Amino acid sequence: MLLFPQRQHPNARVRKSMSYTVILQQEPDGGFVAVVPALPGCVSQGDTRTEALANVREAVAVYIEDCLESGETVPTEAGREIIEVESPA
Repeated sequence: MLLFPQRQHPNARVRKSMSYTVILQQEPDGGFVAVVPALPGCVSQGDTRTEALANVREAVAVYIEDCLESGETVPTEAGREIIEVESPA
């Protein structure tokens, strides 16, 4: 029996996991806004933190899909660091 490598359909995309920082801001009148700084204009909202995060995940997926379809480079989070500082009080 001969085994041949499977060919992938030319339009098929290989999926990979990407990580992005999301900034959640609670609105004074209720609800949350979710912003993805690495993806300009990628913003969503929701009535709860959970809803806002679910909505921004969908927004990120659409953003990346649009970049790929238009032949643009998908932005990454290169160089981002998180620091912790102690308060003097």
